[in-house]
Amino acid sequence: MAFFAFTIHTLLFLFLFCFPLFSAANCVVQTEPLLASSHHFVPFPKTSHFKNGFQRILLSVALGLVTGLTAAFLSVWFIRTLLRYLNRTPLLQGPLIFSPKIDADSLQSALRNQTQLLGSSSSPNVKCYRAILANGLTVAVKRLEPIQCGKTEARRRMQQKMAVLGGLKHRNVMSLRAYVGEMGSCCLVYDFVPTGSLEDAMRKVRENQLELKWEVRLRIAIGIARGLQFLHFECNPQILHCNLKPSNVLLDAEFEPRLADFGLTNLIPDFQTPASFYTAPECLNNSRYTDKSDIYSFGVILRVLLTGRDPSEAEQALSDRGDGSGSGGSLGRWLEQSVESIRGEGMEEEEEEMVLALRIAGVCASELAEDRPCSDELLVMLTQLQSF
Repeated sequence: MAFFAFTIHTLLFLFLFCFPLFSAANCVVQTEPLLASSHHFVPFPKTSHFKNGFQRILLSVALGLVTGLTAAFLSVWFIRTLLRYLNRTPLLQGPLIFSPKIDADSLQSALRNQTQLLGSSSSPNVKCYRAILANGLTVAVKRLEPIQCGKTEARRRMQQKMAVLGGLKHRNVMSLRAYVGEMGSCCLVYDFVPTGSLEDAMRKVRENQLELKWEVRLRIAIGIARGLQFLHFECNPQILHCNLKPSNVLLDAEFEPRLADFGLTNLIPDFQTPASFYTAPECLNNSRYTDKSDIYSFGVILRVLLTGRDPSEAEQALSDRGDGSGSGGSLGRWLEQSVESIRGEGMEEEEEEMVLALRIAGVCASELAEDRPCSDELLVMLTQLQSF
């Protein structure tokens, strides 16, 4: 654009400069017949021939400059257009594979025969399946529909975005292994995690089927914070999770957390994430999502890790006692009552650490986004708490 503007200004200047020369040349042509038909010979000054020659030289130079600049502009425009066309991402027909363990034909065959549904999703346009490939590899498949990306450019942009997700590598982030785009839907392929999600683990804790010591819970919280710090500060462009909750935090056999479903709200058109107790107030009011909104969701998750209680159960309990006055107020009262809940967990030795972690959770779940820490600040606070 800068080169184009410079060329326009140059052409305009040359036009204004050459216009008097054209006028002078026309005057000379018009006066010659009059002089030839006159009975009296009026000699021109000797300098007139020199002046005419000089004007013709200037005119030739000006026309040459105009022609050269125009040709240069057209050449640059053509080369840039050609390079833009050659460098654009090709529209691939078939799945995008980001793992050497997955074969395209085997994947498509498994997707056609997928029947094993993995639970239910809170989003109305998401279904999760477990699929087994021909080489015995088990993968988790997330099918999203309906997805409006039928146009060629929209599909190309989708492939570019999925290629970015497929290139992310971090121990606390679920890596996208493959992407299969279809008309009206798409499938995202991830590693299958048999141990389930944080939501599954905390439900087992409430049902006394699993015991999670404070050390393990703190390690889970630090892992989630590391994943957020990677998405917020190490990815370019920045990636916001936009749907952080226990069901989207998967745990491996060593209870190392891995964030799933991050960035889908901004990457996929028409992807719906229903509001929950983990949704920040600014997202409920004006749908304005920032990295501080992810921090709010983390604050609620940290409370769940500390108390073992689901926020919906806390809301219902407060409402039954007549204490409910909206999610913000009830969550605040939940924070006040969480210390007593911690003391009842039989973790007296770690009680002081847990109370400090509860204060961190309270800061993260502040009503005002500017009062919440960034993910890198949060990670520092939690790691210091670990070495307390």
